[in-house]
Amino acid sequence: VQLVESGGGLVQAGGSLRLSCAASGTILSINTMGWYRQAPGKERELVASVTRGGTTIYADSVKGRFTISRDNAKNTVYLQMNSLKPEDTAVYYCNADIIVSMWLPSRDYWGQGTQVTVSS
Repeated sequence: VQLVESGGGLVQAGGSLRLSCAASGTILSINTMGWYRQAPGKERELVASVTRGGTTIYADSVKGRFTISRDNAKNTVYLQMNSLKPEDTAVYYCNADIIVSMWLPSRDYWGQGTQVTVSS
């Protein structure tokens, strides 16, 4: 199983970016999908997550600015980021809880990370 992220880059404060993460490989089902971020010198933190049924959770720092969504048919999760701030600068990682076989429990998979840089 692989998670491949795209959409990061450099943007000015107040701008927008959209991240995408596609899961591929032998996948039976995907439970929760989410986005985490890690800024230099800080711990990785949850940004947003979405269950297969569409229930979402957001970090307080991004509520009202970021929107997470997913396309179950495409095994893809998105993060629309609006009104970006310099403090949003970080490496953003995709995460998914994936079932590869009915005989095995689900496990977490991670993407390689994509850099988001917001200039002031």
